[in-house]
Amino acid sequence: MTPLRSGAVAPAVPGVAFGEGPVGLFFFKVTCPTCQLAAPTMRAFERAFPGRVIAVGQDRSSDLEDFRRTYGMEIRAVEDAPPYVVSDAYGIVSVPTLFLIGEDGIVLRSVGSWDRTGFNLVAETMGELVGSAAPVISTPDDGLPAFKPG
Repeated sequence: MTPLRSGAVAPAVPGVAFGEGPVGLFFFKVTCPTCQLAAPTMRAFERAFPGRVIAVGQDRSSDLEDFRRTYGMEIRAVEDAPPYVVSDAYGIVSVPTLFLIGEDGIVLRSVGSWDRTGFNLVAETMGELVGSAAPVISTPDDGLPAFKPG
């Protein structure tokens, strides 16, 4: 299995509307240390692009809410518990994985693991698409590594 690539049609995600502007999808699992590291950075996405970034958690809803509170992740989370139908449709092989979906429902970018450059590029592209300034998601002096595998 390989993650969807740029140009692929994004599979449906329950409760997420494509076609109303770009959407970021942040796939994660509550027990994943790399997801725990990356989760707080999603605040910058939510503040810059309210309602445009959705977390897809591979856990029960109650666990997702606890994770959001613990790690300060302000974005809405939808459940993708076993058998991981949505994650499988996106070809998720590791978490976290971040996708940017265009208004037309086409995958524009994807970033696997925690990758500072990749997350910043997704934010930059989202800013261009919505016509607003993009936040810097992570900088070399914020204490986060440049890359950490998921």
